[in-house]
Amino acid sequence: MYSIFGLAKYGTKEITISIIIVVAIIFLLYRLGTPWIYFSIIPAIFLIWVLAFFRNPTRIPPNNPKAVLSPADGTITHIIEVDEPDFIGGKAKMIGIFLSIFNVHLNRAPFKGVVKFIKYHEGKFHDARDEKSLSENESNAIGFETEQKGAEKILIKQIAGLLARRIVCDVKIGDKVDAGDVVGMIKFGSRTEIYLPIDANFDIEVKVGDKVNAGTTILGEFK
Repeated sequence: MYSIFGLAKYGTKEITISIIIVVAIIFLLYRLGTPWIYFSIIPAIFLIWVLAFFRNPTRIPPNNPKAVLSPADGTITHIIEVDEPDFIGGKAKMIGIFLSIFNVHLNRAPFKGVVKFIKYHEGKFHDARDEKSLSENESNAIGFETEQKGAEKILIKQIAGLLARRIVCDVKIGDKVDAGDVVGMIKFGSRTEIYLPIDANFDIEVKVGDKVNAGTTILGEFK
């Protein structure tokens, strides 16, 4: 549903444009002959990177109904306590994940539940590693209600970065999701955050610096 030949459907436009441009450049270089023909490797490498960026690898979530899964591929940069008034409604545990341009950029549901909240924030495009990106960058928040007693709300936030100028949200309020389902994408470098109520009976099992994969890495478990 979310991929064609192992590529995310969200990249159809970018892939098509890239193929047309790269083929045109390579054709021109071949017409110019030696030594220009050797430069054709540059656009070819660019096309390979574009295809790799929009890859959609198969992910099989662990069979653990108490596990909260990573919503993104990348590196854990923050595990902090913050205020989240929009959906959580108070203090929350926030786990921040930085996605480099080499990571898979699909976002996945961290837990089984129902989409109850979506809020888009128009903002800036600081580097996703910059602290200002947490509060000032363009973002989209997706809130899920779960059946987990004592932790009925989980929020993920898609945050654009310096190169990421397009956030895709592929769910709407009322949609039911299973853990690991694709819910959207952030294109070309970004960060993703996940919030849980501070009083949730939840044990975090990751630390800053850990590498995580969306839909398979367990961030923690409800007791």
